[in-house]
Amino acid sequence: MSLRLFTAIIEREGDWYVALCPELDIASQGQSVEEARNNLVEAIELFLETASPSEIKDRLRPEVFVTQVGVSVA
Repeated sequence: MSLRLFTAIIEREGDWYVALCPELDIASQGQSVEEARNNLVEAIELFLETASPSEIKDRLRPEVFVTQVGVSVA
């Protein structure tokens, strides 16, 4: 078994935290950042265990860039 790294973007939405993996378009949630992260890991693992190789290939985005941009606000 090998370790593969994926991006996790976690945002607060009300009382919950929503975690998104943009490489596979998989999301999960939790009541804390840690719970949302752990639930996302579980969701990714479940997807990779059950999806066909062709579905994984179709959904996988090999490059994801997370950055900030500056925008002038009046």
